[in-house]
Amino acid sequence: MTTGRGSIGFRRSGRLSLALALACPLACFAVSPASAQLFSDRPPPVPPASVPDPGAAVSLAPPSGPGAGPVPPPLPQAVPGPPVAAIPPGAPAAIPPVAPPPAAAPNQGVLSLSARYGKDLPNINGGLVWRVFADRPDETGAFKMLREDRGPTPNIVLPPGNYVVHVALGLVSAVRTVNLKAETDREAFLLPAGGLRLEGRVGSSKIPQNQISFAIYKGSQFDGRERPPVVPNVAAGDILMLPEGTYYIVSNYGDANAVVRSDIRVQASKLTDVTVTHRAAVITLKLVSDKGGEALANTAWSVINPGGDVIKESVGAFPKVVLSEGDYRAIAKYEGKVFERSFNVVNGVDGEVEVLAR
Repeated sequence: MTTGRGSIGFRRSGRLSLALALACPLACFAVSPASAQLFSDRPPPVPPASVPDPGAAVSLAPPSGPGAGPVPPPLPQAVPGPPVAAIPPGAPAAIPPVAPPPAAAPNQGVLSLSARYGKDLPNINGGLVWRVFADRPDETGAFKMLREDRGPTPNIVLPPGNYVVHVALGLVSAVRTVNLKAETDREAFLLPAGGLRLEGRVGSSKIPQNQISFAIYKGSQFDGRERPPVVPNVAAGDILMLPEGTYYIVSNYGDANAVVRSDIRVQASKLTDVTVTHRAAVITLKLVSDKGGEALANTAWSVINPGGDVIKESVGAFPKVVLSEGDYRAIAKYEGKVFERSFNVVNGVDGEVEVLAR
């Protein structure tokens, strides 16, 4: 479902569990500085006052309520791990062998950790960040992080006792308290995560990365609820790891009225490629004394639609504006005088609009 002048197309690649087993350049998982910092080396979280019971089901958000003990929250930002690579159709899965956990040393236990995309879905073979915390605060009131590991199936050796284990994959996370004895404790987590990659097109051309941005919201655009974005600014080509579910995308081509809203669904263990097609064009404005003449500098511009709404304002000799297809008027103010001209925007046809200073 889409609103705005444009359309959306998407396809799903192979399961991410297989993709994570293959190599690709780190750029596959990079986020531009202008995007939300999804994968940054931020300090570890400080657990709040809530700990699930040992053996309880894993959830994507920490439990809350009176009387609960400490637990680290799901990370709003995750740290980088092995990148996700697309799998060519029919390519064999290269699943690395899982080493058996080492035997526990005297007075030591082994936490053998693993994660899956779902109960009946594949193992997650990369991109995970594991953190083990003490289950009680120290004398400063902080919950000390004891171990961090970024392997798919780490075996962490610790003295027997109670610990809090937190795992994150992109924006998906889970937490559990464990009671470790002087033996091997195998803990398997469920992280129903799916990948999302976005790009924009106008006509038959791909929109340059620096001219388009996306915001991701939870739920459908049609349910009538106001909410903040899950990710406010995503660059084209970035891969996001999100909890499976329904989202809507707000795609902004330029900074005027070329906006498309689209509902999409993210599925666990799959990479969804979304292409948002805008019906718009880039228009350059010029105020000239004679047709084909030099543009006059220091001109103040307003672009309005047939209803009289101001779509874009700017100052300069050659301002560029991205506009949805349709009819507009360009109003130029120069040295106390006002000049204007009506014009039409055709989808995918960039052009120049000259306004005569007469």
